[in-house]
Amino acid sequence: MIDNIHACPYMRVETFELNPLGVNTYVLHDETRECAVIDAACFYPDEEEQLTRFIADNGLVVKRLLNTHLHFDHLMGVNFISSTYNVPLSCHEGDRFLMDDLPRQLTQFGLPPLDYDMKPKAITNLKEGDRVSFGNQLLEVLHVPGHSPGSLVFYNATAGCLFVGDVLFHSSIGRTDLYGGSYETLERGIREKLFTLPDETVVHPGHGPATTIGYEKRYNPFVGQIR
Repeated sequence: MIDNIHACPYMRVETFELNPLGVNTYVLHDETRECAVIDAACFYPDEEEQLTRFIADNGLVVKRLLNTHLHFDHLMGVNFISSTYNVPLSCHEGDRFLMDDLPRQLTQFGLPPLDYDMKPKAITNLKEGDRVSFGNQLLEVLHVPGHSPGSLVFYNATAGCLFVGDVLFHSSIGRTDLYGGSYETLERGIREKLFTLPDETVVHPGHGPATTIGYEKRYNPFVGQIR
């Protein structure tokens, strides 16, 4: 884990590690009390309560529900958050087939079918170059496929931080052996779209601890060292 990583300035980032696969769900908010939820992954009732209690205790208004990609572990709480706060899910259309094929995803991981629907009723598409706003915040949308065809990264340039899902981890990258994955595509996207950002940019991944662009450029063995 990288030392001296602080909360993004101008924007507060609350991290919840949820469900049996340890997905990082992020709640982003600022002084306006508007917030965005990224990768709502709550599965157990106490996880749903933990997330909604944080939102209520801080007087937050959920304006955006975003997903970096649509693998099942990142979807477990999406329908719950969408219906609770009456907000549509925003994601890349390249991953929509994954939401329609959740039984196969679960079978692939040796898991039984779930007894509830993870698919929200309202879904909107995001693509490369889109901008997502809430409160005084602006997130730039980057499309970085390779872990999944529709993997997105959300970049707050003012705050100097990224929310990358399973694209990039501390000293690792997302697996590319799942359907629609490509190591070459993922590595190229990381190099061309993420490693061109300032070294001090904080990277918030879908699993595990935060890191920085500078650290990953130098030490990530899956992308190669850039000094």
